[in-house]
Parts: sequence; C-alpha cells; structure tokens
Amino acid sequence: MGECGLVLPPGAPAPPPGITSMSWLIADVDSGEVLAAKDPHGRHRPASTLKLLTALLAADQLPPDQVVVATQADADQDGSRVGLGPGGRYTVRQLLTGLLLSSGNDAAHALAGALGGVAQTVKQMNELAARLGALDTRAATPSGLDGVGMSASAYDLALAFRQVLGRPLLAELLGTRQANFPGYGNRPGFVVSNDNKLLRTYPGALGGKTGFTDDARHTQLDAAQRGGRRLMVVLMRGEQRPVSMSEQAARLLNYGFALPSGNPVGQLVDHAESLAPGALPPQAGAHSASPGWASPGWASPGWIGRSHHTGGLLPVTLWLGLAVTVLAVLGALVARQRHR
Repeated sequence: MGECGLVLPPGAPAPPPGITSMSWLIADVDSGEVLAAKDPHGRHRPASTLKLLTALLAADQLPPDQVVVATQADADQDGSRVGLGPGGRYTVRQLLTGLLLSSGNDAAHALAGALGGVAQTVKQMNELAARLGALDTRAATPSGLDGVGMSASAYDLALAFRQVLGRPLLAELLGTRQANFPGYGNRPGFVVSNDNKLLRTYPGALGGKTGFTDDARHTQLDAAQRGGRRLMVVLMRGEQRPVSMSEQAARLLNYGFALPSGNPVGQLVDHAESLAPGALPPQAGAHSASPGWASPGWASPGWIGRSHHTGGLLPVTLWLGLAVTVLAVLGALVARQRHR
C-alpha cells in the first residue's frame, strides 16, 4: 500500500477511463478490505472531507439535543456556510446536519466551540486521527479550511469515513437529502439540501462528503450498497473537468463492485494499536505531496525526519549516532590542526 501508482489485485482490469484524481481508494465498508487504489498514502490537503473528524468528536462527546448558541465568529467563517446567525440556538444534531449536508464552516466553528474551542478541537482531531491509525493526517482547522501543515491521504480519509458510517446518527445524516434548519432572530427557518450529487443519482448510494479549496482542489467521499456489499470510494486532488468528481466516484464504485471479493490489495486498520509493536505503519513507503504542503514540527513519537516525499523514517538513535560521528570527525581534525 506504499506505492505511488496504481495498486490493483492480480489479473484485475484497468480502472475506468476519466479518473483524473491524483489519489483514490476503493474499500469494503464492512470488512475494511482495500480493493484497489492509486497512491493511497499520497498526502494532499483534504478540504471539507476533514469535517468527518469534527463530526466524530461531536457525535461521541456531545448529546444530540444539547443546545449551542451561535456567535458572530461562527457566522463570520469563510467559505461555505449553512447560515448560522449570532444568538441563534441550535442543537448539536442540527449543527451536524449543517456540517454534513451543507458543509457549513460556521457549523464546524460552533461545534468546535462546544468541544472546548478551536485549538482544543484541532488537538483532539489529531489525537483521534492517531488513534485511528491515520498517520498521514494533520488537522489545522475544524472545518478543513486550509491551514499550515494540513494534510491527509485517501487511506486516512477512508479510515475516518468508515468510522462515520458506523455511527447511526452520522450515517443517517450523510444519507439525508433535505432537512429543515432553524432561523435566528426574526429570520425564519429554511430547508438545506445535501450537496452530494450521487445521493440523488447513484443506485444504492448511502451518502458521502465533498470538499474544495484552492489548495486542495476537489475531494470526494461516497459509499453505496449493492448485492449485500457496501463499498466506499475516496478521491483526492481532483478536477471537475473533463469528468466531474461525482462521475469519477460513480465509475470507481462500479469498478469496485465488479471486482471479486476476497482478493484485497490492503486492509483498513481498525485502530493504530492493531499494528505489531515496532512495526512500520502501513503508510510507510512512497508518498506524494500537493503544492504548498508542509508539516513543520510534526513527528510521531520516537521518530524524526519523516519525509513527505518518501515517507522514510529515521529513528532518533540514528540521528544521534550521526551527530556523534560528525563531532568525532570534527574533533580529530581540530586536534590534528593544533598538533601541526
């Protein structure tokens, strides 16, 4: 699963034409088997698909009927918004509705406030990613708006997506086409529609999440059920032309359903602890990075010097050994110069 190119089972046909996304992955929702992929651990900006981590934290920590009072800072968030207003009163369920259906950055900010603030929420998002085994991920904002060091991979987003599909409330909201949303002050309520096109056009669609920023380009997650199988697809750093992202997702889902089960190319881990002690994570291997990607100061415990191009890991002991060797050589040169 560390390859940068296509990862296909032996004898599998070529993927469908028109798939221009730089990274993608198809997996079985229930078994976690990865059926096919392209550059599954390539690191790119995730855009609003990172909201899945915020949704998981909110669903696990906040009662659905808890009321959150929106602030002006919530309403002033950049990018897509569901329409919160200062002083408006919203339940956690309603905020999750705005988060997942309308990709509301205002809803993400309000949920972050209920979770202890933006900084605390981002910290928890990174801790959650680490627990899931999503070692390519670094969150910088609760909404997925671009921030310094933001990154994820198709593999990591599949881990988060699988968790979301396992939460009844979140799975229900992903599959909701329309919902009533409250107003605030003198402004009446209104209807919000799910921005995921496949939910209306793909037979058996279970829902998903889309995202876009200038740096991330287009990202898309979708899941569907057919013949007793539930498959998911993740696409990163794609474009809407010449083939739309929703059509690319549909073609990859069709491709995945046509592949026989029981012949995986990899496995979605259930949590980070499932790795053997001392073993390299499945992410180890070649990686790619989107323009503008950086992770200053990031390192997993006990390791430094992780390259976002190669994924190579240099242990602390190796760095210390190299430092001692360099100092010894310099000391010998100085001593020799003094002797002369």
